[in-house]
Amino acid sequence: MEKLIKIQSELKAPKGQYNSFGKYKYRSCEDILEALKPILLKHDCTLVITDEIKQIGDIIYCEATATISDKNTQISVKAQAGIDPTKKGMDISQTFGASSSYARKYALNGLFLIDDTKDADTNEHKQVLDTKPKIQKANEPAMWLNKDTEQWAKLVSSIDEGKTFTVSDIRKKYKVSKETEAELKKLGIN
Repeated sequence: MEKLIKIQSELKAPKGQYNSFGKYKYRSCEDILEALKPILLKHDCTLVITDEIKQIGDIIYCEATATISDKNTQISVKAQAGIDPTKKGMDISQTFGASSSYARKYALNGLFLIDDTKDADTNEHKQVLDTKPKIQKANEPAMWLNKDTEQWAKLVSSIDEGKTFTVSDIRKKYKVSKETEAELKKLGIN
């Protein structure tokens, strides 16, 4: 979409927010949208942002989709932000709202090529899942081990065959949540 390229080059989204605790400026989703509205109007495009709450294992996250369209074409970008319903000082609606804001912001960043590398906001909120594919390190586990999965069944089968494992052994191959670790301990794995 040629219009998207023009919008990306015209967009200047200022960092309109200030964090007095960390002493840095940052841009919010609202700052980006305010800068975008006149440019979208100029190029006869619309922008729709939607959220969907998802869960992988024990991780709950918000997936935002930003979709730009004109009369002929539409392009979408997705971004995710983790949700911590037990975050200290926030009620559950605030944790979901904060995650929605971050996911939306990063979907917009991806769609409109907004660079936040010098934005302290990106370093402060570690629950944001990157929209770019990550290169997995050789020593980093690839997936989460969860009960009621094929991997769990294979592990239980190996234990039944007399093989022994420690939680450390399992962490070399899988990511293990505290809940899954408790289930492993029930199987006699320490």
